[in-house]
Amino acid sequence: MGNPWLARRVLNYAHQGGAREGPSSTLEAMRAAVAAGAHALELDVHATVDGHLVVCHDATVDRTTDRTGRISEMTLAVVRALDNAYWWSPGEVVDYERGPWPLRGQGHCIATVHEVLDAFPATFFNFDLKEPGYEAALAAVLREHGRTDDVIVASFHDAATDRFRECAPDIATSAGTQATAAFYFAVRAGAVPRDLPYAALQVPPTYGDTVIVDEAFVAAAHQAGVAVHVWTIDDADEMRRLVALGVDGVMTDRPSVLATVLA
Repeated sequence: MGNPWLARRVLNYAHQGGAREGPSSTLEAMRAAVAAGAHALELDVHATVDGHLVVCHDATVDRTTDRTGRISEMTLAVVRALDNAYWWSPGEVVDYERGPWPLRGQGHCIATVHEVLDAFPATFFNFDLKEPGYEAALAAVLREHGRTDDVIVASFHDAATDRFRECAPDIATSAGTQATAAFYFAVRAGAVPRDLPYAALQVPPTYGDTVIVDEAFVAAAHQAGVAVHVWTIDDADEMRRLVALGVDGVMTDRPSVLATVLA
């Protein structure tokens, strides 16, 4: 059986739901992103102290809400009471100085994973486990919603993606940081890894002075049967360059710009 993520291209991933075009990781932003042409939503998952899964880019609520503190130390009720559009300014990820903050006080709360799955039944998802420990809980939620073939689960922590695959071998994952590095160095050494446990490599175009995504990297990934998704790209010319290289998806805070490029 082939990797379906190689056929789903070029995916327009709204990073944080499209954080320059709507408040980060809110249903407001997600709806705007999908309406603008996003095929997929890239969201970060955290667990509350009482075991509920919510979507928020950071481990704390400091950057986007009217409160401070770690999500893992709050109950769902406390998290849901926060104003998750408090610091959002149009065109900016966050702006504490200038404003305006037009969406304050309008009920844009931190959403649960259940909510976003219900709200977007025909949209692809990329869920990033920001911390290990709730892999089984996310697998259970995805199965409850019947979302086993249109979701990728990601994490910088290889232990989290490894554990998720143990819990849900039928749901795709991307490579963790160490697995991605191993693939990169293998390609640079002239080898193409085989029988990889992940469906996608999700990478920045460069890391410091090192070019990650080039023709050789994309070709080797495709030869190995995995997709290449690149983050986080907001410039239209860079989007065009990456699409020309053959990448399978681009993660962006400006999904409307990427939609225009892909059109």
